[in-house]
Amino acid sequence: MNHFRVLSAEFAHETNTFSRVPTRYESFQAQDFFLDGASAIAGRGDSNTELAGFCDCARQYGWELTHVLSAIAQPAGAVTRDAFERLTDPIVDAARANRSRLDGIILGLHGAMVTEFCDDGEGELLARLRAVVGTDLPIAVTLDLHANVTRAMCRHADILVSYQTYPHVDMRRTGREAGSILQRAMTGEIRPRVIRAHLPMIDEANGGRTDVGPMVERLARARAWEQQHADVFAVSINAGFARADIAEIGPTVTVVAQGDLALHHRFAHDLAEDIWNRRHEQINHYLDVHEAARICRDHDAGDDRRPIVVADYSDNPGGGAYGDATKLLAALLEAGVADACFGPIVDPDTVQRLQHARIGATTAVRLGGKTDPGLGGGPLDVQATLLLRSDGRYFADGPMTGGLDKTWGPTVVLRVDGIDILVVTQPSQMLDLAQFRAFGIDPAARRVVGLKSMQHFRAAFEPIASRIIVCDSGALCSPHHASKSYRKVPRPLFPLDLQIDLQAWRAAHADPLGR
Repeated sequence: MNHFRVLSAEFAHETNTFSRVPTRYESFQAQDFFLDGASAIAGRGDSNTELAGFCDCARQYGWELTHVLSAIAQPAGAVTRDAFERLTDPIVDAARANRSRLDGIILGLHGAMVTEFCDDGEGELLARLRAVVGTDLPIAVTLDLHANVTRAMCRHADILVSYQTYPHVDMRRTGREAGSILQRAMTGEIRPRVIRAHLPMIDEANGGRTDVGPMVERLARARAWEQQHADVFAVSINAGFARADIAEIGPTVTVVAQGDLALHHRFAHDLAEDIWNRRHEQINHYLDVHEAARICRDHDAGDDRRPIVVADYSDNPGGGAYGDATKLLAALLEAGVADACFGPIVDPDTVQRLQHARIGATTAVRLGGKTDPGLGGGPLDVQATLLLRSDGRYFADGPMTGGLDKTWGPTVVLRVDGIDILVVTQPSQMLDLAQFRAFGIDPAARRVVGLKSMQHFRAAFEPIASRIIVCDSGALCSPHHASKSYRKVPRPLFPLDLQIDLQAWRAAHADPLGR
């Protein structure tokens, strides 16, 4: 067996271009950030990460793996030039320094990174790598299911493999799959190319939910196509990321293949056409916060003692929202909901003010709503009892992030009437029970659980819930796209425009490679 030399890195960001919070170098340092390979492998190499999948392949195939860095920041505004250059340069420099001895490159990216100077961060990174290593060295890339896959990504990468689950529970599997295809490319057994079918939509109508709905059947068709055709190595269905005002926004289907590319291109378009034909079908039904609060107050599941879970979809930090919207919390308090927990409220000012307060003391607090009070509710003036103060660290053990040491930054727990509220410094969506439990809150033992998340919370919270409802508080990630000031997206575009001739659009936007 050949023992190949492979360069790897993780550099991921999902950019909400409507956010007023820029993503700086320090934003990456606050989350999963390892500037040297050994630390990254120690921290992420045996958990549900793409890097763990790369390491699995290194062991299986005997690779000499050189991992440069892992840098993942929470979704927010555009990545600054300083941050992009400081994190891209080490990857490109490592490729340059090792060019003569490299057999392949594998990268864990996201697919929706926008920078201050470039709307396609991944395409820019890949172009810089190609300028150093040339066109013959195989490059494999993993992407999030919510990637806005661009022509540049398809042109500069030989292999693109996206997650197949939402909630995303298959990061390690995706890394292994991309690595196994890269192995075959490095041996010369295959010469893969990426073809792409794109749609004039902002995103897939249901956010790409893979637990229910039409994506279940689409993914089954994708797996069947891979099984039926020996020259197809991966089919990915990308829901797109709606909160990026860029020209190449929207759902895509990519096929990594060789041989009869026209045949596989037609299949990609068939899957894409199903997304288009079902664009009006909605799985999620968003409640007004007051209606959601009334349902929580009156909830009676009979003998089922599990809590009702209410998620504020629109204030999801995992989509770049600020995490400090207060409308849902205010509605729950107004409705008299008790025996409840709620989190997070991202409010570093309140956390800092309470650093020297006595545990058990009740004090006046101006809570949340400070980043942009016009989105999802302004500050709440409440009397709050301080229950706990912490550095915010927790060890994730759920199906998405299990095995990772994580942090909210400095954190407090406040009790306001019948609701225990997790108030944090660093934004992150709620997707692991440990994010409550590490701070003295057992969500499974509460009657009502309020949280900020879109879909990922279901992986950990659905098993403990008697019922799940979702609401729209009008925060930054509201699903009502027409409320956003899109300027760069191409028109016509659904749902901003309803009268679109798909065939005419395809004819105007196709290129010879189906990219």
